[in-house]
Amino acid sequence: PSSSSSQPRWPVKNVQKLKRHAKISRNCDSVWNGSSIQTTYLWLWQKKHGIFEEFGLLVELIEPADHWEAEEEIIAGKLDVAVTEPLHLAQDAAKNKPVLGFSRFLHTDGGVLYDAADGKIQRPADMCGKTISYPGSPGPGGPAIVNTMVLADGKTDCDLNSYGKYNGSFFHTDALQSGKADVATLVFWNFEIPEAKAKGMKDPRFFSLKEWGVPDFCQLVLMTTPDRFQELKPALRKLVLAMRKATGLIHQRPELAKEYYYDYVKKEEADETQQAIIDATFKATLPAFPNDNNMSAEYYDRLMAWLVDTNQVDSEAGTQTTVGTYWTNEVSW
Repeated sequence: PSSSSSQPRWPVKNVQKLKRHAKISRNCDSVWNGSSIQTTYLWLWQKKHGIFEEFGLLVELIEPADHWEAEEEIIAGKLDVAVTEPLHLAQDAAKNKPVLGFSRFLHTDGGVLYDAADGKIQRPADMCGKTISYPGSPGPGGPAIVNTMVLADGKTDCDLNSYGKYNGSFFHTDALQSGKADVATLVFWNFEIPEAKAKGMKDPRFFSLKEWGVPDFCQLVLMTTPDRFQELKPALRKLVLAMRKATGLIHQRPELAKEYYYDYVKKEEADETQQAIIDATFKATLPAFPNDNNMSAEYYDRLMAWLVDTNQVDSEAGTQTTVGTYWTNEVSW
């Protein structure tokens, strides 16, 4: 707490979502690292409604030096909180990294992007043997997601080694339009579908994780280290409540939220394609902020079991990693 104010003000540094999902408005200089999700929230909280200040919080938004090792920066005292997906939280926990998730704040839909117009892919089974674009290529993640869907669609004889692998980073639309990949994952529909349409893809569609056998990890959560959680527990509770209030404002006053956001990203200064992406993405993202910040132990048990089954996590490590060591609802009730 700072001694400069009569009201305790807890410095909570909230980091931009990890680069795994830095997406939409890449070309708008005013959009901090291109994320509509974070900027919409922060504009409502800090710049316009002063919600953080109302809860006695000082929040600094920064980009970590290493997008993949946020917990190291938390240990070093450079950060207090980071944003990640449940998938990566579970993977890091199985590697015995000191991570602890404590609040979910976004839940969208997503999965594997494809262009239905070319006729090559009409159902998940058609993806067998196709080339996949995914940021972790040539790791196991892309084929694990796609092959789980293929199996769920009834095709049980697809060789896991038949998939081509391409690292198109997060430029999923570009990977498909360039012909370097047939499908791309992981996509959030509220980002990639508007972008693909605006960039001229004829019929962009996606196979949803939740519909084809893959645990639904199209969600964003706040995380820190177990030690930092204990140190900042009162402040983190206030952070959850502040985000919850912002969520209410977004849902109750969407036109005001749009006004704030469009002004912040300077939409009128963007080119026609970018304006279309900004508009469609905002509309698609608006409903994705949940009122409930909890996550169940059963969800993470299923997620870890899938990671083990698809050889993304060591079997022994996955079995020994209990949910309570890396997720808590203690401040998100």
